Amino acid sequence: MKVLCVCGLGQGTSLILRMNVESVLKDLNVQADVEHTDVSTASGTAADFIVTSNELAQSLPGHAAKIVVVNNYFDLDEIKSSLQGALPS
Repeated sequence: MKVLCVCGLGQGTSLILRMNVESVLKDLNVQADVEHTDVSTASGTAADFIVTSNELAQSLPGHAAKIVVVNNYFDLDEIKSSLQGALPS
């Protein structure tokens, strides 16, 4: 499974999100290849899931990945809840 963590420029914020997503997935015992990137690159990159803000999610219409919206990239509980809602049971 491939997960993209996306912010506007693909640098600081998406890296923080990536580390937090990796931590949450580890807690959930989910194996995934997690990468961070900018929204422009994400639009042309194959992935199973994209984790991003609601604003940036609107910049990815028609992407084949399931979009997981997270409002606070630092809130592990929110990230966990959003991912659990998106991952197959």
